[in-house]
Amino acid sequence: MAEVYPGVPTVHSSPARWLLAVLAVMLLALSGAQADVARPQIPPARGEQCVEPIEIMRRDHFEFLRHQRDQAMHLGVRALRHSLAGCIDCHASRDAQGQFLPVTAQGQFCQGCHAYTAVKIDCFSCHASVPESLASHAP
Repeated sequence: MAEVYPGVPTVHSSPARWLLAVLAVMLLALSGAQADVARPQIPPARGEQCVEPIEIMRRDHFEFLRHQRDQAMHLGVRALRHSLAGCIDCHASRDAQGQFLPVTAQGQFCQGCHAYTAVKIDCFSCHASVPESLASHAP
């Protein structure tokens, strides 16, 4: 399979990660363990279509964001296609009063999947978790 960005490895191209995933599945199968954890219910996005197919975004979104970060920080390239701000603008939900909920709040877009997969989100120690330019607009 071709790389998303030349020179930037993806998750599925890492033999060590692949091997760890296979071993984890084998251990679960051998132990008879079953996960009783429900899949997260993700709030719908407001946009018409994501910048990539859903399957690719679920698998490689962090690679897109890491590449975007490196391009912006090291080369000064500020493209919008895979920007974190673009993701937040589309995926932040509103409460009953029309205020944006942080994507890191319980049951919200980023938090739901990251809790399900036990992955810590560190993007929002620096970045806004609600749309900055849209935060004061009514629904």
